[in-house]
Amino acid sequence: MLYKVCFNNINTLILGDNMSNKTFIFLSKKISKTKIIELLKSIYEHSPWVPERLFSNDVNEILNKEYLQQKMKSIVENASKKEKLDLIKSHPELGNKLKKIDELTEFSKKEQKSAGLDQCNEEEFEVLTQLNKQYRNKFQFPFIIAVKGLSKNDIINEMKKRVHNSEEEEFETAMKQIHKIASLRINDLIY
Repeated sequence: MLYKVCFNNINTLILGDNMSNKTFIFLSKKISKTKIIELLKSIYEHSPWVPERLFSNDVNEILNKEYLQQKMKSIVENASKKEKLDLIKSHPELGNKLKKIDELTEFSKKEQKSAGLDQCNEEEFEVLTQLNKQYRNKFQFPFIIAVKGLSKNDIINEMKKRVHNSEEEEFETAMKQIHKIASLRINDLIY
């Protein structure tokens, strides 16, 4: 079965200007389910199960970004606690000098670089390393924040604050941040 989607290039997702809160007339390209899943699997970090479920829910047309965002968010919200925890754990630690750059999605690479996390000096790197370690030891998952529009100092200050939260608070905060990241990624897609 073929599906109509919003992308005008079936090989890659092209990042562009923020186009949220607009209604679009999407090109009627017919692309296979497999190709769509490949294109969308990084919206929710390393989680192809989200777009796979999107199409197993009798979705055969993606009309606009808002619809795509709503459907994908709903799938994640209705996932089991274990699946949500696995999703949280699939996110990279921030500010590790991008040492594991091959493991990052293209979205993550661009997002971390936009916040200057690839340009940390030794002192900033040490602070981030210690905060990441403290956070992971306490919560057993990485610190997650939508870094777009934030500076290194914003991220460090938020880490210092959130490491004192309860596990339940941080689980919920991580999920909210993951949805924010997904929303930003969807909004940056060019149709």
